[in-house]
Amino acid sequence: METNCIFCAIINQQIPATILYQDENFLAFSDIHPLAPVHILIIPKTHFASLDHVPADQSAMLGELLVCAQKVARQQNLAEKGYRLMINTGKDGGQTVPHLHIHLLGGKPNLPIQVG
Repeated sequence: METNCIFCAIINQQIPATILYQDENFLAFSDIHPLAPVHILIIPKTHFASLDHVPADQSAMLGELLVCAQKVARQQNLAEKGYRLMINTGKDGGQTVPHLHIHLLGGKPNLPIQVG
């Protein structure tokens, strides 16, 4: 865990969040600034600053992260109509929190292309 990471603080229950899903490796919670009717952040409990910082030997974790996103989307009843998954990487990619995370957006058509 990183000491200055807000998402690590959420994992450690130092900062409150609306937790929607949790297992041994991942955590999903509501975004505090939603850009869609459903806007959930899905994070690994292991700290990686961004997708670009995930070592190649962690490729299975990346697949599990996507499966976790699928589970959360199904729990939120988004699978039938559809949803968007986004991973922003680095400053120019729009990443605002330096912890790998997926934005799960749903609940309306024509969801935003760019999220922070």
